[in-house]
Amino acid sequence: MLQYRYFKPETKGLDFEGMMEDLGAVVKGDIILLHACAHNPTGVDLTMEQWATVAALVKEKGAIPFFDCAYQGYASGDLEKDAGSVRLFESEGIEMMIAQSYSKNFGLYGERIGALSVTTSSAEAAKAVHSQLKLIARPMYSNPPSTGARIVAHVLSTPELYAEWVVELKFMADRIIEMRAQLRAGLEKLKPDLDWTYITTQIGMFAYTGMSPEQVSRLKDEFHSKSPRDS
Repeated sequence: MLQYRYFKPETKGLDFEGMMEDLGAVVKGDIILLHACAHNPTGVDLTMEQWATVAALVKEKGAIPFFDCAYQGYASGDLEKDAGSVRLFESEGIEMMIAQSYSKNFGLYGERIGALSVTTSSAEAAKAVHSQLKLIARPMYSNPPSTGARIVAHVLSTPELYAEWVVELKFMADRIIEMRAQLRAGLEKLKPDLDWTYITTQIGMFAYTGMSPEQVSRLKDEFHSKSPRDS
């Protein structure tokens, strides 16, 4: 299994040069795991220009992207914007797999509902993929739980409910963005000599602080606020 560089501790941002250098080693048929948006665990996403560069390399190499799309809507509050990377690859005619989760953006954690989509270059390839997916799914379950799937399908297919869901999803995304802004403002007030811009340039629900394991342990052990369950 090939690993590629992604996070650059020095800048608390993307190591795009290292990422592209490592991805240059892939060969035809290799599967590349990519996060569509709100990267877990770094909170660092590619720009659309960078995605275009990755797409060109993937297309040239004949590799197969596997998009992990677990946080669509949580990066920007805009479903289409957060799907930009996937849309770009699709527009280039690249065969790929997209795993979507509705646990987060629908709040259906207990249902663990999601979807796997596969784009292919022909109807024959689609038929072969469908056959293989059934062979994989059949031993895993015979009749999977349908409650979560029915909820998602109902909301997505009902214009009034879909519109309401989009508004609520943006509210949650905006709340995360505001929390990041407040955290950055508070840290800048406490330590104005340090650069805290990464708090807001990283997005979604995750962030890499650059703190050492020892600093994290001290923060947890000495400065956390106790809840009733800690008593």
